[in-house]
Amino acid sequence: MILESISVGPMQVNCYILALDIGKDAIIIDPGAEAQKIKAVLDKYKLNPAMVINTHGHYDHIGCDDKFGVDVYVHIQDLAMLLDAQLNFSAVFSLAYTIKSEIKTLEDKQDIKLDGLELVVIHLPGHTPGGIGLLMKAPETGIVFTGDTLFYQGVGRTDLPQGSQPQLEKSIRERLFVLPNQTKVYPGHGPETTIGSEKSNNSFVD
Repeated sequence: MILESISVGPMQVNCYILALDIGKDAIIIDPGAEAQKIKAVLDKYKLNPAMVINTHGHYDHIGCDDKFGVDVYVHIQDLAMLLDAQLNFSAVFSLAYTIKSEIKTLEDKQDIKLDGLELVVIHLPGHTPGGIGLLMKAPETGIVFTGDTLFYQGVGRTDLPQGSQPQLEKSIRERLFVLPNQTKVYPGHGPETTIGSEKSNNSFVD
């Protein structure tokens, strides 16, 4: 399996590229900026971009959604953010933009399957209403992409409009901390970690 992490943009978002093998279709998670940097990885492995998945709708995670000519997937509760520059904060922190690609909405527990890859959506409200995690079911298990919900010894901010600290903590405790301790966590920013490490060392979650 190919799993490449690329740090992009001024906010250093972790963009992930997933594919079964060289020359296969690829899933791009959170292409926030620097499309050429992302395309260089696709070219390196001769991958065909097949879908973009946004873990949530903030501007720093969606900035290059339109650069790959594929459908964009986002939880239904964050759909409006992709269509409104005020809601995604690009109008505040960046050049205002919205997503023009075909957008398809996701729901909790939905399966996403592509060319030997399988991910399951975990709804994680708190950072945004439609924040999600993506739990890998194939070709490997024990991997979860947590967006801006759970970081290495940190959590996503909740002081922006539509954020909720109690909801974020509930999402982490009830949806992520129930995963096996050895589960690898690939967050939206910063280094990877594990569920067990965060249960023991993350001071932001009671």
